[in-house]
Parts: sequence; C-alpha cells; structure tokens
Amino acid sequence: MKKLLAVVAAVAAFSANAESLTVAATPVPHAEILKFVQPQLAKEGVELKVKEFTDYIQPNVQVAEKRLDANFFQHQPYLDEFNKAKGTSLVSVAGVHLEPLGAYSSKIKTLAELPSGATVVIPNDATNGGRALLLLNKAGVIRLKDGGNILSTVKDIAENSKNLKFRELEAATIPRVLTQVDLALINTNYALEAKLNPEKDALVIEGSDSPYVNILVARPDNKDSDAMKKLAAALHSPEVKQFINEKYKGAVIPAF
Repeated sequence: MKKLLAVVAAVAAFSANAESLTVAATPVPHAEILKFVQPQLAKEGVELKVKEFTDYIQPNVQVAEKRLDANFFQHQPYLDEFNKAKGTSLVSVAGVHLEPLGAYSSKIKTLAELPSGATVVIPNDATNGGRALLLLNKAGVIRLKDGGNILSTVKDIAENSKNLKFRELEAATIPRVLTQVDLALINTNYALEAKLNPEKDALVIEGSDSPYVNILVARPDNKDSDAMKKLAAALHSPEVKQFINEKYKGAVIPAF
C-alpha cells in the first residue's frame, strides 16, 4: 500500500511540475515525427500534445490567437506570406526537414507524354503555387517570365507550348483529383497520405537543394520558453534523423 501511495504521489508531483505544449501538425509526416519524440520529452518533463489538422490555415490562426502553442507543417516562404497577408507575427523556431514537391499523374509515365491542352492542377496558396510553377519551369514544361520566383502565378507563364490548362486547388484536395486531371503538383505530406511514393511515383520532384524546409513555428512570446527549446532540441536529435530516414526512405529529408 505504501509503495502504491508513493507511485501515486510521484505521478501527481510530475503532473504538477510538467510543462505542456500543444502543437498543431498535418498528419504525415509532421504529427508522426512529433509523436515519435513524445516519450523523450515526457522524460524531460514536457507533456507534448499533438493536434492534427488537414489544412494550412487554422494551424497558424490558432497559434496566433494563443489557442495552441506552436505548429509544424509549413516552410518559411509560406509563413512569411501568411504573416504578411494576415498581419500575424509568427516566427520560426527550428528547421526540421524537407518535403520535396513533386508532379504526379495516373495517365502518363513521363512529362514528355503530356498531351496538348492537358489539365494541370497546382496548389492555390501563393507560395506553393509559385513553387509548383518553378518546378515545371525547371523541367522545361513551361517558361516563366525572368525565370520565375516563389510568388509566380499562372499569369507569369511566358511560354506554354502545349497550351496546358492550369487549375488551382487547395493543396490538401489535390490528391483526390489525381485521376481526373493529366498532371497534379502535390506536396509530399499529402502525397504520403494518399499512399503515393514520391521517389517512385513522381514524374519530376524537387532536389535536396530545395529551400522549402519545414519548420517548427511559435509566437514571439513563447518561442524561447524552456519547453519549446526542449522540443526543438528533440526534433534535431540523431534519433529523429534516423526515424525520418528509415520511415520515409528519401521522401522526407532531414534538414539538420
């Protein structure tokens, strides 16, 4: 009985002293990576709660409104554009991994097979839409004015020799229309959720030199908290690097 009481007391003491972090994340791979570090953080006195989202808007809105502590789903160009558009001041805490964006098709095996007038779907958010167009520009499918940039839009296409028709959809919905279009530009997290293999299934994919590193994001008022520092350190651990390499086999690349 005394031993039982001692255990209960120890648990109660831990609960009273434990720091808590609630972090928003898209399911794959972000939430999976966060769940992997939960046991380590628990040993360090941090209770990590993971709240999954399937969109790119609410995770930032809820962190800015202090309903959540942090999020893990986006890259710096997207965050910069979000802050500018919404008047928020969210900040990067740590860069964790790269998810190369790729072009997929259920109808053709190579980009050379794209027929005239083919329908191509790209993300409708500013940075990932520009990113998709940059990938197609690099692959020679289209030519952008002045080589393009992260904020390029379909209006910046200077040469479209195959008269491709571009549709813009929310990134999360693009895998659902893959069989209905000729080519779809899909973020790796959504490609993995759709059971696509980026290394094998993508007709063209960003290289490891891509600048779009996925980051842990917080507010200026909590970015330097002890718990946030412990989470950032855990995400940069050799164990996380090994987990990413073994689980995603090149579809997700550690950036540390």
